[in-house]
Amino acid sequence: MQSKILVYPYNAKTARERGEIEKWRESFRENCACAGGIDILIRENFDGMHLKDGTVEKIVELYGYKRVEHVLANTVQERRGDGRFRPDNRAWAESHYIPEDEMHNYCFAARSHSAILDGFISHYKKLVMDLGMFDQKQCEPDSSELDYTGKVLVLSLNTLKEEYWSPENQLWLAQSGFGCSPTARGRSILCTCLGDGEQTRWNRNDFVGVLKDEFLPDWAKESLKQYQRPEQAEKQEMQFGGI
Repeated sequence: MQSKILVYPYNAKTARERGEIEKWRESFRENCACAGGIDILIRENFDGMHLKDGTVEKIVELYGYKRVEHVLANTVQERRGDGRFRPDNRAWAESHYIPEDEMHNYCFAARSHSAILDGFISHYKKLVMDLGMFDQKQCEPDSSELDYTGKVLVLSLNTLKEEYWSPENQLWLAQSGFGCSPTARGRSILCTCLGDGEQTRWNRNDFVGVLKDEFLPDWAKESLKQYQRPEQAEKQEMQFGGI
């Protein structure tokens, strides 16, 4: 059964300042247990050459994608200068935010051999890729400067609960709100989910960016016809060449 404890986003010092030290401790214990679990699974499933199929899935089933990713990224960051990690895996780990905490971060770094962990990370990244989720690579590079009104936005996986991780739950049509403007002080955006039509408000910072038109799936194009205002639908149709 997967742990329900959320990954705490701050270090111990900030947690004390916020009066949330118990939340930090709970998450820290889970981080340490996850790191230990990775080491145990590697020890039990690595034959000297290969990692048995399904090994990475087992740790994700126990601790979830977000915590496993947090622990793996922290492990690589704790081994700065270790050339046994592939450059792409090193870059992946460095892109993950780990709050600075010299007294505690080393505690939830896996202890297995770097070369084996490098393969473990590659397996994990493929597992996530196979989910078909959207990320920054499918978004407009200047998204932070764009007005979001009428645009299809990609909800960040950091915002979306893991039980709702699916492409259908990631794409939202921005309808209105101060947050649509990149310069407004207000951050709230009224959005409609293209997967099920749910309407709610998100913060502008909850989104990765504006999805590029070429990555919009057919099911989402059909949803747009239903939820877009007439002038937005006409503009979208022209962009897709009348599809």
